[in-house]
This record gives sequence, structure tokens and C-alpha cells, in this order.
Amino acid sequence: MEELNLMVQNVSGFVWNSLLIFLLVGTGLFYTVKLKFIQVRKFGEGYTKVVKGVNLNGEAAGADGMSSFQSLATAVAAQVGTGNLAGAATAIAAGGPGAIFWMWVSAFFGMATVYAEAVLGQVYKKKIGGEVIGGPAFYISEGLGENWFSKTLAGFFGLSCILALSFMGNAVQSNSIAAAFSNELPIPPVFVGIFVAVVSGFIFWGGTQRIASFTEKIVPVMAGMYVGMSIIIVCLNITHIIPAIKMIFVGAFNPTAVMGGAFGITIKQAVRYGVARGLFSNEAGMGSTPHAHAVAKVDHPCEQGAVAIITVFIDTFVVLTCTALVIIMKVDLTNKAYMDSLPGIALTQEAFKLALGSMGGIFIAVCLFFFALSTIIGWYYFGVANVKYLFGNKAMNIYKIIVVCFILLGSMAKVDLVWNLSDLFNGLMALPNLIALLVLYKLVVKATDEYRKFHPRKK
Repeated sequence: MEELNLMVQNVSGFVWNSLLIFLLVGTGLFYTVKLKFIQVRKFGEGYTKVVKGVNLNGEAAGADGMSSFQSLATAVAAQVGTGNLAGAATAIAAGGPGAIFWMWVSAFFGMATVYAEAVLGQVYKKKIGGEVIGGPAFYISEGLGENWFSKTLAGFFGLSCILALSFMGNAVQSNSIAAAFSNELPIPPVFVGIFVAVVSGFIFWGGTQRIASFTEKIVPVMAGMYVGMSIIIVCLNITHIIPAIKMIFVGAFNPTAVMGGAFGITIKQAVRYGVARGLFSNEAGMGSTPHAHAVAKVDHPCEQGAVAIITVFIDTFVVLTCTALVIIMKVDLTNKAYMDSLPGIALTQEAFKLALGSMGGIFIAVCLFFFALSTIIGWYYFGVANVKYLFGNKAMNIYKIIVVCFILLGSMAKVDLVWNLSDLFNGLMALPNLIALLVLYKLVVKATDEYRKFHPRKK
């Protein structure tokens, strides 16, 4: 078992560090140029549509899809998860504060990628069993010509998505919740797992309407709570804000000047960890969020593309940046022994404890619960389209039961092999999606040009 785990870890490391980083950033750069900085031009339109669409008690979702805001909330629910609490900490610990700069750079290009994903999701959405669904499996199989190659590629994506997100990924999320609470409160992990499994199952069996209702309410509340507390901490330490920002920009090009020679951090490491953690968090190019954007009820695909841009902005430039600033402002980053003893989420918890006392750890545990639970719901929903694509409606009840079992089992024991397999399949599902994005770029450009032609005020 240990040999298999090591092999999976090595393959996953190669896929992510030697292949995906370049493909994901390259695809974002490609679309940024082809669409003439679409993430800048359509940011205002996307922001306006999101603000106007905010409604904690919006229209009921149904067979014809979700409202644009409900689709955004479902996408953000999946994007804003444990990676926003642990991702920034991991990037800083491994690549220094400068990694945050490169996280911003990757997110900027990722905003163009997610625009293209949302547009293609809308163009190729279908009605199966009377319900609107869509996602990469559909634009891969149809967009690439409906031949054996495209169908094989689409099937590989669908299976990888189900394994990586719905099964193993949700086990990881459940374990993170259980660990966070057991670290701060005397609650056995199995009880946390049962509670999360029951709540998740209740939402799953409520269908699209209950999922949309849950995400449109929980996402604004959880993001507002976390960002609000982070801003309060920053304001209470306002004299440290300029030095913190300086550490980010200086560390991006000279990590040693910020962290000290003992860490041995290079610019390459700052770039690698910043880009990798940023892309893993906002999921731009991964092929996950198009499942949510595909079902939005909009007049034109490019409208949801503009909304999708905002999801990456919220995930990386708002939530992830809040985590990074609190850590940089409150934690002694030059103490190597201290930093080595605080991996991942523990570093974030320590930063909030230093700012809020013992309540800081509980606050992070509560935030982690909502962040991870919302991700579980989002990732389950992304798997629904792929289950229906591969097996049809008849497999849905079996799929729901398996997901609930993974949630329960994941809370009780951390199995490294499951964690590493989740990372590997997360990377593998991105490959067919990126192939489709690059092949179908003319369709995205054409849709964008047509939208501008009929909506001259929208650049």
C-alpha cells in the first residue's frame, strides 16, 4: 500500500508541477490575448449582474435550470473551500509571501479561462430526463466532433470528475471538518461525520431546487462572515498592512530577502506554489465550475461568462487574499522551526488565534465547516451531470448513497492514498477539458463578437 501511495504521489506531482501549471496558465494567457483581456473588459458587466442578482430568497430552481446568481453561488460554493484556508498557508510556507503575488497572476489569467468554460457550458447544455444539465463532458463529446476520440475523452473526464470531486474529494472535505472541530472541541470525528453526512444527504435528495436554495443563502453569509472578520483583523493591525504588501511584492522576486536564507526558497518555488495553490483553489480550467454555469437561465452565453469571471475574483482576490494578509501580518515567517511545525490549516488557525485569542481557532473551525460543506454540495452537483452523461438517471440514487458513504468514512480516518488519488484525478480531469478549450476557442471568440455586435454598449 505504501508503494502504491508513493507512486500515486509521484505521478500526481508530475501532472501538477510539470504539466498542468504550464497548461492552465498558458490557456489563460491564450484566451486573454484572443479575447482582448476579456477579464478586464467584462468585469464591470459581471459585477453589476452579480450585485443585481443577489437574493437570499430567489426564484425556485427547477428543470429549466437555476438563476444566474444561483449558478454563481453554486460555483463559488465549490471554489471557496478548505483551499482558501489552507491553500494560502501552504503557498506561504513553501514559497514565501511572494507566492501570493503569483497566485494573483495565475488567477488573473484564470478569469479568462473560466469565461470560456462558462460560454461553452452554455452553448452545449442539454436536457436529460426533463432537466437542464451541462459541463465539459458535453462540450468535449459534441464540440470535438462526436467521434470515438471525443466520446472517449468525454467519458474519461466524466469518470475522473466523479472520482476526484464527488467521492474522494468530498471525503477530504469531510475529514477537514472533523479534524478542525476535534482540534478545538472535544467532539469525536465520527459524530461530526454523521452530522455532515445527514445534512448533505438531506440537500442531495432535495434535488436542484434545494441545492440552489442552499448555495444562494450560505455563500453570501459564509464569505461575508470570513471576509468581515479578516478585515477587522487587518484594521486592528493597520500599521502592518504596508509591510505585509511589501513582503508579497518583494518576496515574489527575492524570497530570501523576506524569509531569510535558512528557508532556501527560490523564485521558482514562489512561482510554483503560488500558481499551483491558486489554480487548485479557484479551479479555473479544471472543468468543474462549468457544470454550474451551464444551467444558468440567461439570454446569451456570454452573460454567464461575465458572471463566471467574478467567481475567480471572489475566490482568489478576496477570500484567499484575506487569509494571506492575516497570516503575513500576525505570524513570524522568519522562524523556520516555528513555520515547519504549522503546516496547512494549522498555520491559518495560529494566525487567527494570535489575532483573536482562543476564539480564533473556533472561528476557523466554524468557517471551515461552512466552506467545506458548501464545497461538498457543489462537488456533488458537478458529479450529477457526469453520472447522467455516463449512466443516465437510473444511477442517481446509487450515486447519492456512495457520496454520503464517502463523506462519512472520510471523517473518521485520513488515508493518504485517498488524498493523493484525489489530487491525481483532479489533475487528470483538467487535461481533456483544456484540450477542448484550446480546440474550441474560435467558437468562444465568435460568441463574444456576436454578443458585442448585438449589445454594442457591452464591450
